[in-house]
Amino acid sequence: MNAKRATACDTERGAYRFFTPVTLRYGDTDRQGHVNNAVYCTLYESGRVDFLFTGEGESLAGGDTAFVIAAISLDYLQELNFPGTVEVASKIFSLGKSSFEVGQAIFIGETCFSSARSVIVVIDEQSKKPSPMQPQFRKHLESL
Repeated sequence: MNAKRATACDTERGAYRFFTPVTLRYGDTDRQGHVNNAVYCTLYESGRVDFLFTGEGESLAGGDTAFVIAAISLDYLQELNFPGTVEVASKIFSLGKSSFEVGQAIFIGETCFSSARSVIVVIDEQSKKPSPMQPQFRKHLESL
């Protein structure tokens, strides 16, 4: 799978169909009063969890498999401040045999504050080695 850098089209709200609302907390801010850079990773994680797990916390990958992050990169586009609620947008960039790439962005309204990409590998929980995606999970990802 080729690593891709976030592009201008990824900062357009219309490029996404899946959104997760997240309320910013006072504790998310740093000394300068804006949302700390490390918090962005947590915001993106909230979006990925909503995207890849059921409401009961079950992995959509199925079977005895799990997800691991192989790579993550993000671009900070604008300062984000407390208070507020952001929407973490998520979409599938590409699918491999046992891995897939998720594109994400953080929005308030139409304004994009950050964009990110992550490569996620499906692994067998016992061996900890990459495992081919189950057909129903692949179909779910293709629908997104």
